[in-house]
Amino acid sequence: MNTDSAQPECQIKYIQIIADGPQETITIKKSLRLFVRKKLGPQKVRGFKIYANDFLNWYAKYRNKPTKPPTQPPPVSNYLKAGDQVRVLSKKEIVATLNHWGQLRGCSFAPEMAQYCESTQKVLKSVERFIDERDFRARKTKGIVLLEGIICQGTASLGRCDRCCYYFWREEWLEKIPAQDSAIHPVYHNS
Repeated sequence: MNTDSAQPECQIKYIQIIADGPQETITIKKSLRLFVRKKLGPQKVRGFKIYANDFLNWYAKYRNKPTKPPTQPPPVSNYLKAGDQVRVLSKKEIVATLNHWGQLRGCSFAPEMAQYCESTQKVLKSVERFIDERDFRARKTKGIVLLEGIICQGTASLGRCDRCCYYFWREEWLEKIPAQDSAIHPVYHNS
């Protein structure tokens, strides 16, 4: 038996391919976007998106068209905790919160997440810090949670992935379901 094929490979050598996508499918638009991202870095790209979103909203108002939400809505309160039951809003409600890049406060709503809309889920934990793989820096965050068992299996554009990353969910996309208070409704057992 060939043991080399049974050994898992390290993903590090494939990071560039994962970041850029397969070379044969890169369009001019995508290669320009990747070039800008690499040269500017995440902070400057974020700033550019804020200004561009404001400009596109101004242009939409000028043409009497609907606008997208601002890139930086008011901060959230981090009200969801581990174990909370939540209802994921409908896709229409979530899309209404997204800017021109399909993001809310920098967090994207992936098309693969839509299958969980209008379902009841349980919060696994709040995300306070994570490693941003674009520049390998630790980032602090507020208002993002992980849901139990909601794991990415890959994307339509890149295909299947076995890494099993949790999706990031903005608290604005979730509605807390009030827990039943056991003190108000005690359970009695007759013996």
